[in-house]
Amino acid sequence: MTAMILAAGLGSRMRPLTNHTPKPLLEIGGKPLIVWHIERLRDAGFKHIVINVAYLGQMIIDYLGDGSKYGVKISFSDEQNEGALETAGAIVKALPRLSDTFLVVNGDVWTDYPFESSFTLSAGSLAHLILIDNPEHNLKGDFLLDGTEERYTFSGIGYYSKEMFKSLPYGKQALAPLLLKAIEANRLTTEYFSGAWYDIGTPERLGSLNRELSS
Repeated sequence: MTAMILAAGLGSRMRPLTNHTPKPLLEIGGKPLIVWHIERLRDAGFKHIVINVAYLGQMIIDYLGDGSKYGVKISFSDEQNEGALETAGAIVKALPRLSDTFLVVNGDVWTDYPFESSFTLSAGSLAHLILIDNPEHNLKGDFLLDGTEERYTFSGIGYYSKEMFKSLPYGKQALAPLLLKAIEANRLTTEYFSGAWYDIGTPERLGSLNRELSS
């Protein structure tokens, strides 16, 4: 299975830290955030990782190279000319590089979620989302957990079928409308994850996680 890391965002809320450094290269525990993902994906059996880049994207390309130093193959879906295409648009552009079922993870979260390189979608399902407890900045949650009436927050980690994206036109587009359509068609499943998960969305959250790891 192919994994895709979303790394094209502007990191506006992280300024001034991201004025000259793309958010995926900000350090957590002495290591760039994106490297945590790459190493955990590698350890879970992923051999090919696709990374989309836009803002300061060449810095990410130069830093990571072809992935050989991490024991994986890295290929880049370069959106620097278009500007970030948002999640669905990014997946559409990268689709030729992705396996029939593929994993997508947001580049701006830190987690110990156990990625599964052999994950299989349920029959007829287009997507499987990993949900987590609602953080303070999203107390109402995003999606219902299967079998419950409880709303949890989308972790930014999901497994998808190519079928979900193959008929979409090229261009900037969000993922949420596609997920809602899949829910209406009863073609989306969810799973609760109770482990470590942090949204590195502000300098304060970055500092808090670094202090936690150092202690």
